[in-house]
Amino acid sequence: MVISEMAKVVVGKTEEIKMILACLLAGGHVLLEGVPGVAKTTIAKALAGSLNLEFSRIQFTPDLLPSDIVGTNVFDQKDVSFKLHKGPIFANVVLADEINRASPKTQSALLEAMQEKQVTIEGNTLKLPSPFIVIATQNPIEFEGTFPLPEAQVDRFLMKVELGYPTREEAIEILKNLKAIADWNIRPVLDAGSIQGYMGAVWSVNVDDTVRNYIVDLVDATRNRKTVKLGASPRAGSSLQTAAAAVALIEGRKYVIPDDVKRVARHVLPHRVLISQEAILDGATEMAVVDEIIDTVKVP
Repeated sequence: MVISEMAKVVVGKTEEIKMILACLLAGGHVLLEGVPGVAKTTIAKALAGSLNLEFSRIQFTPDLLPSDIVGTNVFDQKDVSFKLHKGPIFANVVLADEINRASPKTQSALLEAMQEKQVTIEGNTLKLPSPFIVIATQNPIEFEGTFPLPEAQVDRFLMKVELGYPTREEAIEILKNLKAIADWNIRPVLDAGSIQGYMGAVWSVNVDDTVRNYIVDLVDATRNRKTVKLGASPRAGSSLQTAAAAVALIEGRKYVIPDDVKRVARHVLPHRVLISQEAILDGATEMAVVDEIIDTVKVP
């Protein structure tokens, strides 16, 4: 239902939308990477609209401050007291647009929110709405005036989803549906309560020990490649399992199959792997290394 509703304004990208939805159900966050104009913002807004969730957008710039994200206490002259002014982080779906344009200090303001689902404002800890997902975007080809994301923050993203150019057929379909896209006829098909129910159901999806062994084999393989400088962390293994369970649930199954793991591995592992400088000079990429691992590790 959600995917077909989003298809009104997002042509193609069905697999990418499923991965983003899986991140939400797994309680994780997603990093969208793509050049301008490939519907990164549209996907985030359509997701919130189809799920009837509160949406907020934060445009990251070099002068953005942490308080601009989480909020601050503002002095009210009328009442002669300080009142909490909540920041845009207090929403269900938070679009962190061009996240790599903000300073590392501001980027780190998202860490507590993403990991703990809470923020601390001047000593007061406040819970964030549930469900809660950060959809961050970054442009892969623009480096001037940007700050690379710290490894600790990159690892907080359950998945990294790359949005490429549409196919010729999809491009024609977009042109045919420009008016419908502009009209933005997105209606809610689920609500926050339903989403929380599905999030709970993810943990009841059965994962066989053979599948768990396969997950461990994939993670271990990232640490045993000459081209890899730093392999995936233990968090990568748990991310693979929860993401695969969420995908299985979306597909209508109550059990995980190895294909679910292979499917999410291309989004869960690459941003958690650092390849050596020699491999980079030889033209290797993190995605190519992960693809090679998926192709060579024995499937149960």
